[in-house]
Amino acid sequence: MVQITLSHWVFLIVMLAVIVAMIMRRGVVLIAVIGVFFVALSYHKNLVATIQSMFNAFMEAGIDLFDIMLVIALMVAMLKTMEKMGADYLMVAPIKKALNKPTVAFFTLGIIMYLAALFFWPTPATALVGTILIPVAVKAGLPAIVAAMSVNILGHGMALSGDLIIQGAPAITSSNAEVPIESVLIKGGILSVTAGLVAILVAFLMVRKEIAKGGSGESVLAEAQPRESYTRGARFMAIAVPITYLALLIYMIISKTRGGAATALLGGTAAIFITLGSILAYGDKALESSGDLIRDGLMFAIKIFAVVIPIAGFFFTGAPSMAPKILGEGAPGFLFDLGNAFANIMPLSKIPVAIGVMITGIITGLDGSGFSGLPLVGSLANALGTPLGIDVAALASLGQVGAVFSGGGTLTAWAFGLVAVAGVSGVSPLELARKNFIPVACGLVAATIVGIMMM
Repeated sequence: MVQITLSHWVFLIVMLAVIVAMIMRRGVVLIAVIGVFFVALSYHKNLVATIQSMFNAFMEAGIDLFDIMLVIALMVAMLKTMEKMGADYLMVAPIKKALNKPTVAFFTLGIIMYLAALFFWPTPATALVGTILIPVAVKAGLPAIVAAMSVNILGHGMALSGDLIIQGAPAITSSNAEVPIESVLIKGGILSVTAGLVAILVAFLMVRKEIAKGGSGESVLAEAQPRESYTRGARFMAIAVPITYLALLIYMIISKTRGGAATALLGGTAAIFITLGSILAYGDKALESSGDLIRDGLMFAIKIFAVVIPIAGFFFTGAPSMAPKILGEGAPGFLFDLGNAFANIMPLSKIPVAIGVMITGIITGLDGSGFSGLPLVGSLANALGTPLGIDVAALASLGQVGAVFSGGGTLTAWAFGLVAVAGVSGVSPLELARKNFIPVACGLVAATIVGIMMM
C-alpha cells in the first residue's frame, strides 16, 4: 500500500489549483513555481534544500525541452532566410493553381497546411501558407472564416496534436508518461488523424451552404504577387528545401529514425539551409545577418516555451524518474503514488479513465498553450494506466490530442495559434473558436472512442 505523506497532499492541492486556474482562464506559471516551493519544503523541511530544488525543477525542465526549442528556432530562421529571397513564395506558388473552386480550396488549404505544419510547425506554416494561399482561396469564392477553419483544424489541430515530424509534443508526453516515444508517435498519430479527419468533415458539412453561397472574393490581405525576377539562389532554395525534407521524411520512415535522432537530423538540415540561404540572400553581409536570423528564431521558440518550463518543472517534481533529480535521491513520484492510491480505492476502468484523461487534456489547454498540459496528461496516464493495466502510451496520447487541439489551439480564442490564423484570415478569433467548437468536439469524441479500443 502506498504511503501518502504531507508532500503528496501538497502536490495534489497545487495540481488541482493549476487545473482550476486553467478552467478560469488564468495564468498558472506562478502557481507552478509556488507549488514547487511548497512541495520541496514539505519534503525537505529545509529552506536551503527547498530553494535548490526550485532551481533544479527549472533546470531539468529546460534541459528536457531545449532540443525541441532549438529545432523550432532553426526552422523559423530558415523560413526567414527564404522569405528574404522570395523563395517562400516560389515554394508554395505552384499549388495556387489548385485553389480555383471553393470546395477544392477548402480541402486543399487544409492539406497543404497539415503538411507544412508537420515540417515547420503550425505558426510559421500559418505565415507561409496563410498569407500566400488564403487570399487566393478567398478570391476563388471561399469565405474567409471557412478558410480559417480549414487551416486551423488541420494545422494547429491535427498536425500539432500528432507532431509526427518535429516530435515536440510526443517527446514531452512520453517523457512524463515514461514510455518509449515511438509508441506515443504511433498511437498519437492515429488519434490525431482520427480527430482531425472527423473534425474537418463535420466542419465541411456545417459550412457547405456558406461555401455554396460564396464569399465576397475580397481578402483582408492583398494577394501575394510574384517578384519581377528571382535570383538563382531563390530558385535553388525553393526547390531544395521541400525536396530535401521530403527525402528526410522517407529516410526517417525507412530507417525508423525517431525522437532525438530525428530532431537532430531536421535541425541540422535547417542549419545548413540557414548557412546557404544567408550567403545567397545577403552576400557579404551574411556574417551579420545569419546571427540575426538565428536570434529571431530563438526568440520565437522561447516565446512559445517560456511558460511551459516552470509548469513542466512542477509536474516533473511528481514524476518518478525526474523527482530524484529535483528533490534528491529517494524522492518519490508523488503523482504516481497518488494515482496508485486512487486506483486502489476507486473501481476505475479504462472507459472512465480514458474520458477523464481526455477531459483533463482539454482543460489544460484552456490557458491557450497546448503544450503546458502535456506533462500533466503524461504523468496522469502513467499513474492511472499502470496499476489498471491500461496501455499507458495510448492513454497519454489521448490526453495529448485533447490538450493540443484545445490549447494549440482550435478551441481557445486567446491561443496564439488561433489568433495567428484569425489574423491572416481577417476574421474574429472568437468567431473562429465558436465555429470550430462542434467539429472539434466531434473529432475528440471520435478519438476517445478509438483510444478506448486501442487500450
